Amino acid sequence: MAGDEKYFDKVMTAIIIVALIVFSFLILRPIILAIIVGLLLAFIFNPIYFWLSKKTKSKNLSAFLIIVVLFLIIVIPAWLLTPLIIEQSFRIIQATLQIDIITPLKNLFPSFFASEQLTTQIRSVLSSFTTNIADSITNSLTNILLNFPTLSLQLLVVLFTFFFVMRDQEEVSDYIKSLLPFPKEVEKKIFTHSAEITKSVLYGQVIIGFIQGIIAGIGLIIFGVPNALFLTLIAILMGVLPILGTPIVWVPAAIYMFIGGNNLAGWGVVVFGIIASTIDNILRPIFVSRMTKMHSAVVLISMIGGLFFFGVLGLILGPLIIAYLLIILELYRKKPLSGLITQEEKK
Repeated sequence: MAGDEKYFDKVMTAIIIVALIVFSFLILRPIILAIIVGLLLAFIFNPIYFWLSKKTKSKNLSAFLIIVVLFLIIVIPAWLLTPLIIEQSFRIIQATLQIDIITPLKNLFPSFFASEQLTTQIRSVLSSFTTNIADSITNSLTNILLNFPTLSLQLLVVLFTFFFVMRDQEEVSDYIKSLLPFPKEVEKKIFTHSAEITKSVLYGQVIIGFIQGIIAGIGLIIFGVPNALFLTLIAILMGVLPILGTPIVWVPAAIYMFIGGNNLAGWGVVVFGIIASTIDNILRPIFVSRMTKMHSAVVLISMIGGLFFFGVLGLILGPLIIAYLLIILELYRKKPLSGLITQEEKK
């Protein structure tokens, strides 16, 4: 009987724990991405926090000062630029809907468009495709405006998570280690290599890509490229995505300026674009060791998958989740972790 009671107690304990985990997840699900953003920001600003804490001798003051800096460099510019970006987005959508795509195609491929019926069908398909994309973008922009109160609460969660995780990071780290079912040596390897991979993704891919997009965008704005703010957002996105890069934005913009007869602006855009494309060679060795650079194919595939699953934040979460999985699998197979990370050939 005693054995049955112990078994019953274990089963009931497991059921209660699972139920609490499920309910906790349901409670936190609406803000889980905001919590993750706060954790990522705490990781990014951690070196600055350590420097400040040594100067101020106060964890609370150091974390608060970083939140103020974060507010100044992210929230205020976003608040000021969002209306302009939305306005330029609507302009691009309207211009796109008025573009006649069929006429240039008929001039290039006259034999293919010889049939008027086929031409009409293709025109209808292209028009429907363009309209659907425009509607999707318009709905997304409208949702941003309508969901402003929700976004404000999400931002509040980000800042609270950022503050407390940064201030109490040692306690958080010790608590996570106490939950892991691994030996101490394995725990140390997981934390060490997870930190390296996180640096590789955040610093080596996201932050450098963001800087590249900003530099290219500055060139677009200075030299008067139409809808420069919207194109800057696209340049940042393309800079973050491996393989693609900012030339997808600044090369067509430069060609557009050359065709319009504005050669000075065209060359200016080219100069800023080249700087944006080559600054990677300067910044990457500063932020990330060559030994921790993830393979571009892994990063790209995981970014695309993350984008579909998490939205824009998946560009960061996708590579991190896949990388952490690979770390655990390699430890499980008791193989060196160097197999996960590509070693660039020494020049």
